[in-house]
Amino acid sequence: MSIALVSAPAYAQDAAVEDTATDSEIVVTGTLIRNPNLESSSPVAVIGADEVSLRQASNAEQLLRETPGVTPNLGSGVNNGTIGASRVDLRGLGANRNIVLLDGARPVPFNFNGIVDLNLIPVALVERVDVLTGGASTTYGADAVSGVVNFITRRDFAGMDLQVQTGISEQGDTASFRADLVLGANFDDGRGNAVLAVGYQEADPLFFGSRGFGKFVLASNNGVAGGDSPTASPTSFGLAGSPGQNQQINPAGSALVPQYSLFNFNPFNVYVTPFERFNLFSKANYEVTDSVEVYARGMFSKTTTSSIIAASGVFGNNLNIPLSNPFLNDGIRSQLCALADFNTAVAGRQGPTGPCTAANTTDLANALVYRRSVEVGPRINEYTTNVFDIQVGARYKPADNLVLDIYGAYGESETDQVLRNYVSNSRVAQALQATNTTTCTNTANGCVPLNLFGPQGSITPAQAAFIGGVTSTISTVTTLAQVHGVLSGDFGFTTGASENPIGFAVGGEFREYGAKRIPDNLAQIPGELGGSGGATLPIDGGFSVYEAFGEIIAPLVEDKPFFQELSVEAGIRYSDYKVDAPNSPTFSSTTYKFGANWAPIEDIKFRANYQRAIRAPNIGELFAPVAVGLTNLLIDPCAGAAPVGNANLTAVCIAQGAPAASIGAIQNPAAGQANITIGGNPNLKPEKATTYTFGVVIQPADIVPGLTVTLDYYNIKVEDAITSAAPGDSIAFCFGSVTAASATSADCLAIQRNRANGRLSGTSTATNPIPGLPGNLSNAGLLKTDGIDLNVNFKTDITDDIGLNLSFNGNYVFHSQFRSRPGGRLRECVGYYSVNCGVSTGLASGTGLSVGSPTPQFTWTQRTTLVFDKIDVSLLWRHIDGLQYEPGLPPLFSGTITNAPGADYALAGQQINFNRIKAYDYFDLTARFSVTDNFQLTLSAFNIFDKQPPIVGSSAGSTSFNGGNTYPSLYDTIGRRYSATASLKF
Repeated sequence: MSIALVSAPAYAQDAAVEDTATDSEIVVTGTLIRNPNLESSSPVAVIGADEVSLRQASNAEQLLRETPGVTPNLGSGVNNGTIGASRVDLRGLGANRNIVLLDGARPVPFNFNGIVDLNLIPVALVERVDVLTGGASTTYGADAVSGVVNFITRRDFAGMDLQVQTGISEQGDTASFRADLVLGANFDDGRGNAVLAVGYQEADPLFFGSRGFGKFVLASNNGVAGGDSPTASPTSFGLAGSPGQNQQINPAGSALVPQYSLFNFNPFNVYVTPFERFNLFSKANYEVTDSVEVYARGMFSKTTTSSIIAASGVFGNNLNIPLSNPFLNDGIRSQLCALADFNTAVAGRQGPTGPCTAANTTDLANALVYRRSVEVGPRINEYTTNVFDIQVGARYKPADNLVLDIYGAYGESETDQVLRNYVSNSRVAQALQATNTTTCTNTANGCVPLNLFGPQGSITPAQAAFIGGVTSTISTVTTLAQVHGVLSGDFGFTTGASENPIGFAVGGEFREYGAKRIPDNLAQIPGELGGSGGATLPIDGGFSVYEAFGEIIAPLVEDKPFFQELSVEAGIRYSDYKVDAPNSPTFSSTTYKFGANWAPIEDIKFRANYQRAIRAPNIGELFAPVAVGLTNLLIDPCAGAAPVGNANLTAVCIAQGAPAASIGAIQNPAAGQANITIGGNPNLKPEKATTYTFGVVIQPADIVPGLTVTLDYYNIKVEDAITSAAPGDSIAFCFGSVTAASATSADCLAIQRNRANGRLSGTSTATNPIPGLPGNLSNAGLLKTDGIDLNVNFKTDITDDIGLNLSFNGNYVFHSQFRSRPGGRLRECVGYYSVNCGVSTGLASGTGLSVGSPTPQFTWTQRTTLVFDKIDVSLLWRHIDGLQYEPGLPPLFSGTITNAPGADYALAGQQINFNRIKAYDYFDLTARFSVTDNFQLTLSAFNIFDKQPPIVGSSAGSTSFNGGNTYPSLYDTIGRRYSATASLKF
């Protein structure tokens, strides 16, 4: 039985490797040198085939998410903010700073940031997963700043392996299913082998409302359960004559009253996104002669996943309402006449020029309109991604100690995002201009007059079909063509004090990336689709890179006193980037590494590695058009009474676009989401990183047979980092001290408000732009992280019939720091959560920043497995250290949870402190039965103590990762669940 999760010094002679490869085929993550007697100094955590089997993961993202040192990123636990793919983030430095490999080669990325979708990895064929953290740029390319994840598939498989897996929660929901068939055969007397794997997976969603803790929106600032955002149903209005207090249509639909209800959007959202996936993977190799082997690999993946979020609507649109609108009753009409502005071109509120009656067809009441169109249904973003990737290569052995490996590969990924049930704001404006209940003034598109002035349900099916009957499509196509060649082996001579010759690898690589984003006309119109977060604009860019590289590993001394082993290694890679755009910059970079291994005695080995990395900006960072998106901000310094009596602060708020009349009545961003202006920057330069690791490997075979202990320290620093300011930074740069804030400061003027009401949120249109916070990319950032990885593995026989396997894999983070520009705050994020911590770099999509989950200081997994003759029983203990809300920010709520009117929250009356999350421990129990020599049954119970996630409210962090009042990517929201896998092998 293989070790569950180990940390290895990249030994080429590891059992996991020997079982699946010949010497010429050894894949050692961390070096390009093929030599079974050499090792790299880079520490590599290995998830073996046994652990893959025990975890019963449906996809690669689930397999990696719980690994210490891996920060949860976009995956099945992200709903509002998903991009239809799953990503891996090593050390919390961003998914764009590590590389995903398949058998040591790059698959095609799925988007314009060059990131690989983990959904295309064929889990059924995975023999092991190597996770190298701490830098691998010299070996694999400049973007491996934080490391690589290398999925190694089974080689020379012959026979049949059929696996069928099903899972369900104890509450009968969140069902999943996976079926994989692997067929392999040797041919021509074993000179060739071919493998085909076919897989299908599907999973049901888990809605917030299906769990008591997620049934209602829970406000992070006051602990009130009920709803959020002024965008409610019935309609509410922001009126010039009622600053700071929206007026809402009463439940009877007869009059305007101060807003009395907010919208509970939780029941419509999901903790686990639904998906359906089909994978096809094949590979073959054939020995043409004893010295020549050809090989090929091809894969196809089709994945469909959906985000399901609350209904679209009118999110603070500035609309003109005719007094003659047929759905206005006399009471509401008279109130609009008294409170609305009828001439926005003149300072101060202007009343109607004509009578306040339905006969007045001239006067238009101007109002900020908020209305959740629940009658249209929830917003659905469906992502369908088709990926194909082919690789053809050959290996030639000119001598026993040399291997020349050359391959070419081409891949293409196409994602079609279909947006359904989004309200068309132009159609809303059109439908309000009605002369009667059946006819619009403008009859284009089959216009149906819209009733926004009645109780909930006043929007009829015909009206809903008109305003929400539009479908928008955004297509993203990425390509990667590459040619790679490397000559590796040894020089045939030694240093004299070692029996092993000096190993080397030298080669070159060419890669050409291309990416296009093709939105339809609806997606490109700012503010057209209600609640879409802004316009999605086209992207068309690419770049190519030519690289030359070399590595050397020199065994210096062996089998001498105090020098059981001493070896050194070095590597260098030169990269030349050509950006495919007129007047775009070109880049060149040189990365290098140095490493050493020293074993004074056989049982103890010390290792160290230093690397210098240069990461060039990717297509998105260079070419993404500037557009308004959404970010998270709970407290606005200009909100409420803060500016009243403070002339300096008042002047700043007004300079940012707030009307003078709004001072003292500005509201915080709706639903904790502020506008932000983001986009690429063609003037970006490469960022520079230094990484080093040093550690020790202890294998006291004579004292404690079967024990391996590894302890490694890592340190990564990224300078000139391509970043944008966190929301808290943008606020601090201007409002760090309200007495020091200046109405003429560039940092203050970079923030631009809604000119109708002074808020930092609202629908941004071409005629009423609301840029919000600045989110432009620059090379001004700094990222730093360091910590320790500890791995302990022990394997022994208790009796002749009972074996014991123990493994421990832990990560302790000393620092995880981010600074968006010189002079700004060096924010410490380890152990904290907020809308600022977890912000990495680049663009997640066209509508928001790329963010990650919080980084606990100490995480570990510990597995205990008892091995019997036909049964294995295994317990996995997963630990997540405690967290607290980021210091320096206004504290979150701490006290007794209360209900808003109409709410019935399961936690009401309980004392909860949103500012702290205690340490969490989860336990998973698995039993594996070898029923026959060919049939195996694996049964698991996950989260066996049914531990509920921590509650922090709905706006303690970024929308992508803080959903349903918790952090669904970091903590278990499903509860106790069960899984069974049947495996038939021949």
